[in-house]
Amino acid sequence: MAKILDIIAQPRTSEGTGAVNRLRKAGSIPAVVYGRKTAPTNVQVDAKTFTKLIETSASDNILVSLKIDSQEQLALVQEVQHDHLRGGILHVDFHAIAMDEEIHAEVPLHLSGESPGAKAGGLIEAIHHTLEVRCLPKDLPESITVDISELQVGKGIHVGDVKLPEGVRSKLADEVILIMCEEPKVEAEAPAAAPADAKGGKAAPAKAAPAAKPAAKK
Repeated sequence: MAKILDIIAQPRTSEGTGAVNRLRKAGSIPAVVYGRKTAPTNVQVDAKTFTKLIETSASDNILVSLKIDSQEQLALVQEVQHDHLRGGILHVDFHAIAMDEEIHAEVPLHLSGESPGAKAGGLIEAIHHTLEVRCLPKDLPESITVDISELQVGKGIHVGDVKLPEGVRSKLADEVILIMCEEPKVEAEAPAAAPADAKGGKAAPAKAAPAAKPAAKK
């Protein structure tokens, strides 16, 4: 299950482009905390601490315990805005949740086993790389394992075939295909090349033999 990581957040009162830029230069990341039962609150987190948290996390779904003054707030890292030109993180959205509140999350799929269909020349194709699930925060998995050890050529693994962790439900219907083993592709044979002549060029097409002249009457 996903770990809950502690991080300190400080209230942020300054707004505007200039104030936000000064905040980033001072080594902090502007952020906002919001939720169904929580009014949007502007905060800031330490840039080095949060960047390390993101880089070392084993899951794309990061649960954090935000310590704001004397309060603690469980939250899911909802969105991280990166600066693709200069690097670094520009802004973070935290989705405030409760331990008894069901959440929705995209969980990566991990393939396990060796497919007999792949051994026979088939191609394993992931129709879905993640699975959207519903669960309580304590049950949120880091990944979901899909066993392909019985996957044959031309067959697929459906949502209903996957054993989900206890407390986790899929938002997709059971009949939705997650993984397929496609038929091996047969390449069409190239047409035979014309034989080369003595000079290395292509041989000229053979001329038809002249028709035989009728024999002269005696």
